[in-house]
Amino acid sequence: MKFPNPRKGITMKLTIARRGTAAAAVLALSVSLAACGSEDDNGDDTNAGGSETSSDTGGDMTDTPSEDTGGMTDTPSEDASEDMGGDMTTFGPACGDLPAEGEPGSLSAMTDQPVATAASTNPLLKTLVAAVGAVPGLAGTLDDESAEYTVFAPADTAFEKIPQKDLQGLLDTAAEQDSPLATVLQHHVLGTRVDADAIVGEQTPLAGDALTVSGDPMTDPDNVTVSDGVAEAKILCGGIQTGNATVYVIDTVLTGPLAAG
Repeated sequence: MKFPNPRKGITMKLTIARRGTAAAAVLALSVSLAACGSEDDNGDDTNAGGSETSSDTGGDMTDTPSEDTGGMTDTPSEDASEDMGGDMTTFGPACGDLPAEGEPGSLSAMTDQPVATAASTNPLLKTLVAAVGAVPGLAGTLDDESAEYTVFAPADTAFEKIPQKDLQGLLDTAAEQDSPLATVLQHHVLGTRVDADAIVGEQTPLAGDALTVSGDPMTDPDNVTVSDGVAEAKILCGGIQTGNATVYVIDTVLTGPLAAG
């Protein structure tokens, strides 16, 4: 199963077949992640009192993200935008949970890598990377540097709410034509790059249906959501730049195409 190359104008045919028990399990997804990190304090280092804010990994965080589960911390971190030089290209409550600058999977490290490769270095996206790798040819398509994409990337914690046997069932049938897993993944990808200043509104994924992004990344960056009419996900960290895509890490797997079938 390959995604159509959006630059060649190939229309993706959405056919949902052989969903079985595994696909039905996905329909029950509605994951709410505890948010952490905030960009609200950007620029505090120039206040009249001369006090400085932490620009490392969010000095007020009480925990570090779990590498095994992709968990997010509970206490907001500050200055997420400083990782990109303070230019506000990223937003969301959990940007501070990305690896520190200089480490694999950090904002700067992902900038020069195509999106599938960049995701594979990020400890919050291990399950998504495994799912993409299970669909023949998909990782290569996403890494095509002649194309551009927008990816709504479910964090590991979103997948953890699927019973393990059902998730394995999705992975085991991933190579089938128009498999439920392939359908769900293409529902999370746009065939163009849409940055944070233009993401709000209706967007059309490769599945051919509609996603609606609501909120205001500039004035209320911790409460931007994306919905397919069935599931709604919170954007945990959005506007992440890779070599050929803009990535929005979300807290819920979007399952609209399966419900429509």
